[in-house]
Amino acid sequence: MRIQVIQKILGLLLSIFSLALLPPLTIAHWTGDGTRSAFAIAIAVIFIAGAVLWFPVRKVNRDMKLRDGFVVVVLFWVVLGTSGAIPFLLVEGLNISLADAIFESLSGLTTTGATVITGLDHLPPSILFYRQLLQWLGGMGIIVLAVAILPILGVGGMQLYRAETPGPMKDAKLTPRITETAKALWYIYLGLTVACGLAYFLAGMDLFDAISHSFSTVAIGGFSTHDLSLGYFDDAVIETIAVAFMFLAGINFSLHFVAWRYRNFKPYWFDSEFKMYALVTLVVCLTCSIGLALTLYEGDWVRSLRLGVFHAVSIGTTTGFTTTEFQSWPGFLPLLLLFASFVGACAGSTGGGMKVVRILLLYKQGRREIHRLIHPNAIIRIKMGGRLVNDRVVDAVWGFFATYVAVFAVLMLSVMATGLDQVTAFSAVAACLNNLGPGFGDVTAQYGSIPDITKYILGFAMILGRLEIFTLLVLLTPAFWQS
Repeated sequence: MRIQVIQKILGLLLSIFSLALLPPLTIAHWTGDGTRSAFAIAIAVIFIAGAVLWFPVRKVNRDMKLRDGFVVVVLFWVVLGTSGAIPFLLVEGLNISLADAIFESLSGLTTTGATVITGLDHLPPSILFYRQLLQWLGGMGIIVLAVAILPILGVGGMQLYRAETPGPMKDAKLTPRITETAKALWYIYLGLTVACGLAYFLAGMDLFDAISHSFSTVAIGGFSTHDLSLGYFDDAVIETIAVAFMFLAGINFSLHFVAWRYRNFKPYWFDSEFKMYALVTLVVCLTCSIGLALTLYEGDWVRSLRLGVFHAVSIGTTTGFTTTEFQSWPGFLPLLLLFASFVGACAGSTGGGMKVVRILLLYKQGRREIHRLIHPNAIIRIKMGGRLVNDRVVDAVWGFFATYVAVFAVLMLSVMATGLDQVTAFSAVAACLNNLGPGFGDVTAQYGSIPDITKYILGFAMILGRLEIFTLLVLLTPAFWQS
């Protein structure tokens, strides 16, 4: 383990993150909302902490190994989640505990969208913007952003990219150089954000709301500047824009890149994961719409379609925007939406969940096992996109699924041990592990009423989900620390 290399990178990343607080500081200065000193102190503390880590090892010039990359990624999310809580603690009027501040910060950075804050409509604009900005930075992964910057500072980034990038196919690169890959991802991410913000503005949002909601839409985060989320606007056009960009942000960004580079939409059509993603989304949309029309809204197909499609896409992609309390829908519909979040978005997207590609591989493997029962001597291969899938990848997916179920069970039991009922515990763990946000029971609207120890457990679940479990759990194995 190369401690000095890890220390140098962590210090640089913290210093870079401190600069992200400049926009909310600027808003605080312009609006005079009384939070300027809080953000100024936070910037100073985070920057100095980064400098203190970096300065003693600034001349260290050694290659970083993959193991170092795992440590940097996990440490950075933990340290960043903690330091990102500073503005919430310093702003007068919020009056939130340390656990609440860390929970809110982690929820933003991991794009979970679960909140402990109420009265959003009356909060200072700088704090509202800061929450949205946290999600935008976490959406693509601030580590990937750093991959494009660190080489300029003399630090390699491939190990960080492989450790942080989600999905089972981590070695795929869009360009020969990892720096160019990271830049390409961010250009697409930025382009979608600008397009989304412009669409919101033209649909009637004011500039502040349009920019803020474009951040959380493309990041698949779900934070809003209003307590009623997008339901505050009660506008079908705005909801349609949100549905379109949530769906786009849930697609593997490498497909966006290839389609843009070759000016051709065929890469989407020929991608197995995208086709399953579209199919699952369509089925959930239709099921919710038909279910609402036949029960709650008794034949009002327009309203049923509007609500069904919006929430199916929002919850299915793990964004978490709402326009009504879907938790109170009749029958199995709320649980269907929660289960859809387990599938989540595509690998290589900003979404959470187990990822569509894993579910697709699990389905293909299950079908292969059934065929083997019928034809024991047959050699049956799994293919995706016309190419054979290595059995090691399939084994890794099965391992991930088994670990995911086990982790979920342990987390749920731990949360129940803190006093939460079964429904609240199940939905809270699902919402945080899948980076979704809204849950059932006591966490339907917000998480402020649950015990502090529960918030720390759920914060851990958020990081687990954001780093797709193995990146964090690998640090807990004795083999990892052996030389």
